[in-house]
Amino acid sequence: MNKRTYVAYRRKREGKTDYKKRMAFLSSEKPRIVVRLSLKHVTAQIVAYTPQGDKILASAHSCELKKLGWNYHAGNLPSAYLTGLLLGKKAKQKKVADAILDSGRVTSTKGNRVYAVAKGTLDAGINIPIGKEIIGDEKRLRGEHIAAYATQVKDKNMFTKNISNGADPKQMPAQFDKIKQKIMG
Repeated sequence: MNKRTYVAYRRKREGKTDYKKRMAFLSSEKPRIVVRLSLKHVTAQIVAYTPQGDKILASAHSCELKKLGWNYHAGNLPSAYLTGLLLGKKAKQKKVADAILDSGRVTSTKGNRVYAVAKGTLDAGINIPIGKEIIGDEKRLRGEHIAAYATQVKDKNMFTKNISNGADPKQMPAQFDKIKQKIMG
């Protein structure tokens, strides 16, 4: 009796690609908003499928916010929203009108950073089929929860990196609004 062994694709074995999910995205024939998160940064890209390989139409990284005057942490919820807004603005210049959200292997949780990027891209004018209830609270996207915590906490060592960069965590919502205006131009 001859038994054949099945070896899964390398990216599936490594837990990097969910091929069923990818085929569902590709069958829609729309560009994907690919969001990848790290502890310190947020990367967002609009990617279109071609037979030769995926083509990046627009890209935004949370480090780009520093050029606009954002001196806060580049991996939090407000910076994720602003990164999505920046991505949407770049995508509009490339004539992208519709896209679908590809969160990758991130667990879907209401109001997480992936949905903050999606909300920013949606506010920039890119149509994304996403439920409004999953996006989360507008106050959290502005960073009001961080500012409120900064006023309550007694130990200022929690925000030493922000303070050394010249950013007061209590002023985050006001700075958020300024950066949003700069992006929207």
